[in-house]
Amino acid sequence: MTIPLPGPFWLIGCGNMAGAMLARWMECGIEPSEITVVRPSGVPPAQGVRTLTALPEDEVPAMVLLGVKPQKLDAVAPALAPALDTHTILVSILAGVELASLRARFAAPEAIVRAMPNTPVRLGKGVVELIAEGAGAEARAAVEALMAPLGHAEWCEDEALFALAGHLSGAGPAFLFRFIDALAAAGTSLGLPEDQAARLAKAMVEGAGALAAAAQEPPAELARRVASPGGTTEAGLRILDEEEALRRLVERTLDASRRRGIEMAAAARSGG
Repeated sequence: MTIPLPGPFWLIGCGNMAGAMLARWMECGIEPSEITVVRPSGVPPAQGVRTLTALPEDEVPAMVLLGVKPQKLDAVAPALAPALDTHTILVSILAGVELASLRARFAAPEAIVRAMPNTPVRLGKGVVELIAEGAGAEARAAVEALMAPLGHAEWCEDEALFALAGHLSGAGPAFLFRFIDALAAAGTSLGLPEDQAARLAKAMVEGAGALAAAAQEPPAELARRVASPGGTTEAGLRILDEEEALRRLVERTLDASRRRGIEMAAAARSGG
């Protein structure tokens, strides 16, 4: 798989998420020499990647991935904004920072794109929501080409729905990891060796997830097929389904993430 870049590609910040994206892109053929990472530590995230503590002065980037923590936006924007021109495609993975907040800080780029990836992008199995302002067909195609190796990329046209989708798939892996841990812990409490319970829980989730992704039927139907009437699975499902316990718990979990996103968006709008 080749990933065409439209020109110089800068990563502003390279933490866990941006680092996972970068590692996957390099596996898929982007040459380290095509990338510039700007980070305070100056430590290269990978061999051969030009890594600086300040912005390059000898080029204008064709594409910039803004990957700092949302709280650091106003620390980097004053220096970064003058370095961009109208043809620069600005891609932000900053949670809770809306298009309008980005536009208020970066006036020059015609195309501003918000992307919300999740950590499985490292394996090419991620989900990336996308939404853009001012991005024409060429800019969208360039972003799609960059995101395709990361997994499933999908455009949204409504920013409120983009945010909600981001909470579902962006925060969702953490929620699933907690469920895997809880399932293994339950097995251990009932007598399985801890290491065996952990192995079985992870292997089960991998297979069940692959089956759910490949199946034409909805997950509820797949669950019904596993549960024989009067059997052991049905007995367990009865606990999860009692007063919609699992559904209500997950809804509260996702809503807490959504409400925090609203708070972060308000802080970014106000410059806080």
